[in-house]
Amino acid sequence: MAAKKLTKEKQQQVKEVLDLLDKQYGTEYVCYLQHENAWQLLIATILSAQCTDARVNIVTKDLFQKYRSIDDFAKADLKELEKDIHSTGFYHNKAKNIIACCKDLRDRFGGEVPEGLEELTSLAGVGRKTANVIRGNIYHEPSIVVDTHVKRISKKLGFTQGDDPVKVEFELMEVLPKDHWILYNIQIITLGRQICKAPTPKCEECFLTEQCEDYKKRMGKL
Repeated sequence: MAAKKLTKEKQQQVKEVLDLLDKQYGTEYVCYLQHENAWQLLIATILSAQCTDARVNIVTKDLFQKYRSIDDFAKADLKELEKDIHSTGFYHNKAKNIIACCKDLRDRFGGEVPEGLEELTSLAGVGRKTANVIRGNIYHEPSIVVDTHVKRISKKLGFTQGDDPVKVEFELMEVLPKDHWILYNIQIITLGRQICKAPTPKCEECFLTEQCEDYKKRMGKL
């Protein structure tokens, strides 16, 4: 496993972090975007770019009642769809990508959301992050989803030095055991929303201060 490249100290730090995350948040897989099937999750994830999951869930509650299939989205009027998703932001690109994506799902993939990373990222509006959300939540393929929380907090912990999400993804693949790839994302998002907030983290409430390189540097302990 790639983690063997790590020093014993780093391996111990990673183990302590994951044990504490498991203890605090449990090990149940949770998806914060509401969906009933793969294509709904795909569209919700496209909508979630630069938007909160809570806002996306408000929008998709009505959206998935109006558009009930991949074909409905593929046939959607661009201007009308833009109005339907306006509150998620960047609605021009999102509407265009959703229609193009659903046309491809219908015409190239027989109305099914593909499992492979290459096939998923060939769809309009689908990058590695969105593809990994689908692979992890729908197909249960070990995948690391790098959102703003994961990138920011992983850097604080010293698990990555990168800013580019793809670089961070590959660095985390070397640091984290595969059985925690999906779980880590879920747990870190919760930590980021509740405690390690940007730009004012609640370090006094955090259970990871002893393992956090950023905190120890600021406290003169490292």
